[in-house]
Parts: sequence; C-alpha cells; structure tokens
Amino acid sequence: MKRLGLTILAFTICLSNFAEVMKLEGIYQGKNLLVMNPSTGGGSFCITDVKVNGTASNDQINSNAFEINLSVFDFKIGEKIEIDITHKNGCIPKILNPEVLNAKSTFTVTALKVDPKTNKLTFTTTGETGVLTFIIEQFRWNKWVKVGQLSGIGTATVNNYQMQVTMCSGDNQFRVSQTDFSKVPRISKVFKFRNMAPPVTFTPLKKITSEIVFSDVTMYEIYDAFGKLQLKGTGNKVDISSLKKLDKYKYVMLFDNQDMQFVKE
Repeated sequence: MKRLGLTILAFTICLSNFAEVMKLEGIYQGKNLLVMNPSTGGGSFCITDVKVNGTASNDQINSNAFEINLSVFDFKIGEKIEIDITHKNGCIPKILNPEVLNAKSTFTVTALKVDPKTNKLTFTTTGETGVLTFIIEQFRWNKWVKVGQLSGIGTATVNNYQMQVTMCSGDNQFRVSQTDFSKVPRISKVFKFRNMAPPVTFTPLKKITSEIVFSDVTMYEIYDAFGKLQLKGTGNKVDISSLKKLDKYKYVMLFDNQDMQFVKE
C-alpha cells in the first residue's frame, strides 16, 4: 500500500510540471494575434489550449502557425484583454505580432481652455483607444515646457480632463501629447490664449543675496553661466542661498515670459 501511494504522488507531480502558461495582457486594437507553434514529434504540437479572458478559443491550434481570432469575442476597441496560452514543458510558442495588443495613441483634442482667474486648464478628447499618459506642455522662453501629466481614460467616447497650470502674462500657448509603443509622440494642435494680467516683476533689483521675491506666482528656471540648470519651480519667491557666488559670470533667470541676468552678491 505504501508503494502505491508513492507512485500516485509521483504521477501527480509529473502532470503538474507537464504544461506551462504564457500570459499576454493588452488592449484590443481590432487585430488578431499570429502564433508560431513548434512541433513536438509524433504529429503533436507545443500549444495545448488557448483562452481569451477566461473563455476557450475555437482556433485550430494543431498547426505550426495559426491565428488567435479576437474578433469573435465582440471586444470594443480599447478594451482590456488577457490571453492564456497553455503549452507543453520544454517548448516555447512565439507571438509574431505582439504589438497589436499595445495601446495606440489615437486621441483628438476637441477643446482646450484655461480660466485665468483660477489657472485651471480643461481639455476634451475623443477617439482614445487605450490608457496612455497625457503630457501637457506650455510654450514659454522660446521652448515647450512640460507643466503636468494626466492618465488617459482610454475610451473612444468624449473624455474630460482638468489640471492646474500657471499662466504667464500676455500670450500663452498650450498643447497635449501622448507617446505610445512606437515612441513617436502624437501632438495636439496648439491652443492660444491672451492673459491680461500685468507682467511679473521681482525684488530686489540689486544686491541679490539669498532670495528673489516675485510680484505674482510664476514658473521659473535659473541657469549658471555654463547653461546648467540650478533651480526650477513655481511660486512667488525663490531661495537662491544655495547658489555659489560667481565673480565673473552671471546667472540667467527665466520667469513669467521673460529672462534676465543677475549676479549673486
């Protein structure tokens, strides 16, 4: 009886190690997966079972190559899917086009505005087909500056977003972008606004030693004489006590929509 029990135990372990599961997760983009399925001898193949979101696939897997037909599951574009491919131990199937499960940047910004009283930026999108991060950029100091990011909702319906920004005096420009697996950013058109607030000023004008105080909240960046960024932030003042005194060189400070040079005393 003891010998029989050991035999059953060994057989159970053998079965548990007989198969492995390859898991794939992604976003439905309207395309099917192509799979290479190695032969294992005797007319059999590596893959033994395919499930899509827990439902068994009806694909003909007894072939060296087959297609996982995702269209039969009535998924909506942008819907999350999980695929479990069970295969024999010692062989590995190959997915020929895994990129079809990656989220794509397909959004269109239909409206974007900024309330100058609250500095709240809002924008509306349509046509999203996957959850990707939105980058919000503002044009100032002759360059595009990242001012925030938001996680996309990822559905093709109308989606609304909002975040706090800091307007500069005069003309303002904003845009929204996303970067998907292709590494090529998708960028919205540029939205322009006019802020009637007066230009930001600062004190002291001379003998700047430890602190610069602005007349209003502003974004700022401070570079040394060699173009290396030393300080950046948003506020109505900036502590410069950490900056070294430069006898022969001046610091460059970008703020509001302006730039100026100063020497730390």
